[in-house]
Amino acid sequence: MKLVAIGGGTGLSSLLRGLKEEVGKEIEELSAIVTVADSGGSTGRLRKDYNLPAPGDIRNCIVALSESEDIIRDLFQFRFRGGELNGHAFGNLFLVALTEITGSFMQAINIASQILRTKGEIIPATLENVQLCAKFSDEEKVCGEEDITEYGKKGKSKIEKIWIEPEDAKAPIDAIAKIQGADVIVFGPGSLYTSIIPNLLIKDIREAVLTASAIRVFIVNAMTQPGETDDYTAYDHIKAFREITGIDRIDVAIVNTKMPSDQVLRRYIEQGQEPVIPDVARIAKEGIEVYAEDLIGEKEDFVRHDPKRLAKLIVDIYKRYGVSSKL
Repeated sequence: MKLVAIGGGTGLSSLLRGLKEEVGKEIEELSAIVTVADSGGSTGRLRKDYNLPAPGDIRNCIVALSESEDIIRDLFQFRFRGGELNGHAFGNLFLVALTEITGSFMQAINIASQILRTKGEIIPATLENVQLCAKFSDEEKVCGEEDITEYGKKGKSKIEKIWIEPEDAKAPIDAIAKIQGADVIVFGPGSLYTSIIPNLLIKDIREAVLTASAIRVFIVNAMTQPGETDDYTAYDHIKAFREITGIDRIDVAIVNTKMPSDQVLRRYIEQGQEPVIPDVARIAKEGIEVYAEDLIGEKEDFVRHDPKRLAKLIVDIYKRYGVSSKL
């Protein structure tokens, strides 16, 4: 199958680590379309200095799909400590340097992918320096991915509207081609408002998804995210995604049903995060096929989907629905 994963943050990179094991087996072609609206940390500083799309999530996806030696992967994730480079990831600086040399952010990604021998293609959602903006229920407008999340954490207001500036940002031709040729399109897991939805706020990507014949799979987060999805159930995640993006048809929803250990759960609750309630019946009533399974890792200190388990489930879904006919 030809699979396109759309998202960003640690959720997408974790998913890609599992999917790459299926490349050359069940997956013929793997592509990741990655948000470039991040505004925090090393990425945010480099965006301001060099006026380019956010490199951080791109870097993480390149490393996730890498087949290179451990030392090369560690090098790309290495963060400097002290001095003017404090906090910068080597991989971010590497991508910026390649962009300056070649004059193309896309070319920089391709060269870095060749160096790390990735088992898949990484494509930014746009090559433009976009800004994510949101309006909250208290009428406050906040711009900047990091600032949106922080504002949500501080107040009791919720995100009512979210958009990108400039609103007419274009997607790379490669991204559109991959979506149109996909057998399966996967959304998530990841931050709903700041990692997944921003990709679909780009008109070209949204329209490509709407016209593609691929099976659409939505992976619901295992935990709520402070400032974004407080008190959201699994159904609420899908409802918000459909309403904001206009992508109404979701064929399959993947929902975690496993609870974290008491020790891990207490730590998350102290940070304002709770397990996402798997209200499967509400999702099924929308005509969406639901796969509700134990999907989080058993030995993790963090609550994350197990990459291999998730990849196997996606392959099984395609075998069930995609080989004979698409939904």
